[in-house]
Amino acid sequence: MSGPSQQRPSQERPSQERPSQQRPSQERRLVTVGEVLAVLAAPDPGPLALGAGLRLGLAGAESNVAVGVSRLGGSATWIGRVGEDELGELVLRELRAEGVTTVAVRDPAPTSLLLKERRTSTHSRTRYYRTHTAGSRLSAEDIPEHIVASAAVLHITGITPALGEGPAQAVTRAVDLAVEAGATVSLDINFRFLLWNEADARRTLLPLLRRSDLVFAGPHEARLAVPDADEPEELAQGICDLGPDGAVIKLGAEGAYALLDGQEYRQPAVPVQVHDTVGAGDAFAAGYLAELLAGEPPERRLRTAALLGAFAVSTTGDWEGLPRRSELGLLDHHDDIVR
Repeated sequence: MSGPSQQRPSQERPSQERPSQQRPSQERRLVTVGEVLAVLAAPDPGPLALGAGLRLGLAGAESNVAVGVSRLGGSATWIGRVGEDELGELVLRELRAEGVTTVAVRDPAPTSLLLKERRTSTHSRTRYYRTHTAGSRLSAEDIPEHIVASAAVLHITGITPALGEGPAQAVTRAVDLAVEAGATVSLDINFRFLLWNEADARRTLLPLLRRSDLVFAGPHEARLAVPDADEPEELAQGICDLGPDGAVIKLGAEGAYALLDGQEYRQPAVPVQVHDTVGAGDAFAAGYLAELLAGEPPERRLRTAALLGAFAVSTTGDWEGLPRRSELGLLDHHDDIVR
């Protein structure tokens, strides 16, 4: 797998979050590593045309999880690269506003960009502009040892290693540090066929999976690791046979099946009207990991994961609709208006 040139940026040292926004170091903290993209999204159905409006936002699998954990009261740190441009400022400003500690190298390359077009009310098209961007130049040197070593949970996904050799090495370095420090390593396989093929994904992700403690995957993603399995029970067991203590198979509208320390769990989906499925998997992982950090049992972790997934699919955006902890009970009400 080849990646972009790993020329070092003009600013060598990562820029840390302002002290006023830092959380106490003794808290159990999630650390995640990855790319954040600026998003230009069409709010209305129809082709992109001159004069059409676009909504500016941000997205990224790992940062989505960090925001979800933070909104539930957990501590979260995101490590990555952004450009020395206004979009890079947007990324850092918004993550910090969500209570996420940012450890970011500012790179002269542009911030990665995602363009969303709602061609019809039921069909959308997404285009990524990632080549030679700041996120694609992430490297192992960007991973601060003391931050990863102090994490309770390191969360990674299969998206960042697909961006090139440098990002793959950065993720591997983070896993090395987390394993050495005894932190829990969480992997969401998160396969994207627009980024790489299954053979390359399998070759890169299997070594990371074998060193992970917890794996999230949809059935198709799980078959990258367990190609001969079919049922959720077989997929989860096959993943755990490779090394992890836990596997959670996300089944969409059918909920989830989990095998955790040899114990089976089944979590039904929370019924809601589906509006936008983008970000549902990240929301699910965020809910689970927030409760893991809080020391809650598996049943509570899976229930909160399902709730966050329901919030994600019933609202617009990758992370914007994720709930605060005080809002988790909203989906228990069946009326459109809660009085």
